[in-house]
Amino acid sequence: MPRVAKLRNSLEFRIVYEKGARYDSRLMTAFVRRNDYGRHRLGITASRRVARRAVERNRLKRLLREAFRLSGENLKTTQANYDWVLNAKRSLLKVKLAAVLEDFLGLLARLTRDEGISGG
Repeated sequence: MPRVAKLRNSLEFRIVYEKGARYDSRLMTAFVRRNDYGRHRLGITASRRVARRAVERNRLKRLLREAFRLSGENLKTTQANYDWVLNAKRSLLKVKLAAVLEDFLGLLARLTRDEGISGG
């Protein structure tokens, strides 16, 4: 993922948390906020509360990053570009990539539906 496609500092994360919409699913919580950067940007968190060992937290982050990457064509269907912060949930430790991808696509469908309601 290119450097410009990542949320890099705490200010960027905080803006998305405070001003973005929240979408909960079984495996993750997504905070989403429209941006003017011409591309979707991603930030991922996996706290020690979710996974005690660093190797587990890193796996969670890899799964979320890969699900986001594989959803590239579906992300293009949104009316705008967004900053995404994906927070891993503990249940993510027990699933494979296919389940993560399905869960993320469900969140994306809800966002797309909400875009239509709010006029984008």
